[in-house]
Amino acid sequence: MKRLLHAEFHVLADYAALTKPGISLMVLVTTVAGFFIASRGRLELVPLLNVLFGTFLTAAAANSLNMLMETDTDKLMKRTANRPLPAGRLRGSDVAMFGGICAIAGTAWLALRVNLLTAGLAAATVSTYLFVYTPLKRRTSLSTIAGAVPGALPPLIGWSAATGTLTFDAWIIFAIQFFWQLPHFLAIAWNLREDYTRAGFPLLAVTDPEGGSTARQIVFQSQALLVVSLIPAVAGKFDVIYFSAALALGIGFLVLGIQFALAPTQTAARRVFFASIVYLPCLLALLAGKAVL
Repeated sequence: MKRLLHAEFHVLADYAALTKPGISLMVLVTTVAGFFIASRGRLELVPLLNVLFGTFLTAAAANSLNMLMETDTDKLMKRTANRPLPAGRLRGSDVAMFGGICAIAGTAWLALRVNLLTAGLAAATVSTYLFVYTPLKRRTSLSTIAGAVPGALPPLIGWSAATGTLTFDAWIIFAIQFFWQLPHFLAIAWNLREDYTRAGFPLLAVTDPEGGSTARQIVFQSQALLVVSLIPAVAGKFDVIYFSAALALGIGFLVLGIQFALAPTQTAARRVFFASIVYLPCLLALLAGKAVL
């Protein structure tokens, strides 16, 4: 009996791993941020829970089917070799069924319990992640830009769930998340470039091992992020407090990017990565706080 329970626990753990919990959590956090900002803090619990449940299912679908599509390359990388599929603990057919059910159930839940716009955005997220970003990873370094699109859609999912529409303000949050992802991922890719080289992914960190291209993009995208983050204040929607705080966050992030450009080391890349983890929640919290006031 203990052996049976132990085996079942490991199977459940493998299916949980398919959802990439860290990525799924970030998706849910940014979905909540979009919902909260759009509703100006007047949270309705049932609609929020509905959009989070449906969004989680679609995120689980995208992540698990992505693992299925990349099983062969996952086998080649130390970081991913022990995932359920490359390690042989789950069958591809079972993962395909799991991902397909999650995709259909999540989209249907959002369509029936939230609204069609939200369901469409979730479906677009899954589709672009699987059929645009995933294939491009094997072909071009521009896949990073393509991947930033589905990664920036969750705030729009939250926004549309709260209001049923997408306004200019919603697209500003989309742009913030879009530009944030690029230095965030480039910093990760730099420290994992040996793994990506083994897998044959032509990322900037692989095609330019000296780091010049990666550094230039981190600095450029950090500058773009800084500019975009100030638009709400420049447009008169937020006050000088938001402007000052967003400016400070953006300059701090940019400085770390410049430090990486001057000396592209693993330590400098880790600083950019950890700064990105701090930057996004802080900026979203600023936007949420000012939306309520």
